[in-house]
Amino acid sequence: MSSTTPLLDVSGLTKHFPIKGGFPIRRTVGAVQAVDGLDFQVAEGESLGLVGESGCGKSTTGRLITRLLEPSGGQISYRGQDITHAGRKQLAPIRSEIQMIFQDPYASLNPRQTVGKIISGPMEINDINPAGGREARVRELLEIVGLNPEHYNRFPHEFSGGQRQRIGVARALALDPKLIVADEPVSALDVSIQAQVVNLLQKVQKDLGIAFVFIAHDLAVVRHFSQRVAVMYLGKIVEIADRDDLYGNPRHPYTRALLSAVPEATVPDEGAPARDRIRLVGDVPSPINPPSGCRFRTRCWKATEKCATEAPPLVQAEGNNSGHLTACHYPETADVVTEVPTPRLSKDDAEATS
Repeated sequence: MSSTTPLLDVSGLTKHFPIKGGFPIRRTVGAVQAVDGLDFQVAEGESLGLVGESGCGKSTTGRLITRLLEPSGGQISYRGQDITHAGRKQLAPIRSEIQMIFQDPYASLNPRQTVGKIISGPMEINDINPAGGREARVRELLEIVGLNPEHYNRFPHEFSGGQRQRIGVARALALDPKLIVADEPVSALDVSIQAQVVNLLQKVQKDLGIAFVFIAHDLAVVRHFSQRVAVMYLGKIVEIADRDDLYGNPRHPYTRALLSAVPEATVPDEGAPARDRIRLVGDVPSPINPPSGCRFRTRCWKATEKCATEAPPLVQAEGNNSGHLTACHYPETADVVTEVPTPRLSKDDAEATS
């Protein structure tokens, strides 16, 4: 990353959801530590992938960045401005620059509104009148995302899941954002059209220079889309690095375990050594009462007493100037080349990304 001010700077970001209990007075008896001290940056035009298993806090992080949720602690800076606890008036000029694409294309669109109304809604709310009028702009956006502009007056139920997600992308683009948080935008879609939507987002990023925080659990899709990747486990980032560096040389044991679980799409050569499959024991601990020290230690084969008493900081390894950060007392040192398949593309899809 450059030395200039990043587009988005997140420091110590925390979100704890209170647990109420007791009778007759409802008092706070605990908290779900969904996100607990995240540090990362996103540069202008950059795509950052956020991966991890279900329940690790990825979607909560996305909603905190867009200020759909109020942080419990930490700081969120956008273009050098602190928006952590900014009020409605302070956020008004920034709202249009930070948009979100939601996971479920069926639940995120209002079934009572036409496509034209859904996409033009953000422009009406922000009192934006583009040259040529809002309808012309909506038709232009429909064309950008690969839909027929004549579908302006259709309702969401008349579209397939992939087409609905394209409508969601068009809505996110309506205000010319500088940052888009894509919360698992393809996980609810058929595999046959996932690559099409990912390629669409890549084209949008390339043509319009929009930065992305791409949240997903599919490691192959993240590798195909993101320039840098952050790995989350139980509310914390355990590793963050350039895409090729992280996939080719994972340093955190959890990242190694994740990459070893990716199925191989090709038959290995005869005589070639079989790839090690790391099987983690036990279940993910509860975010209500996470383990002391390193949160991964209860499932880690390298854990020692130090891991139980000291939480490892997210730091760069000695002699490594690539920006590869790892939160582990005993990180991997040997190169571990991991083949992760990329989504299979049709001829048309491949040409779209070239």
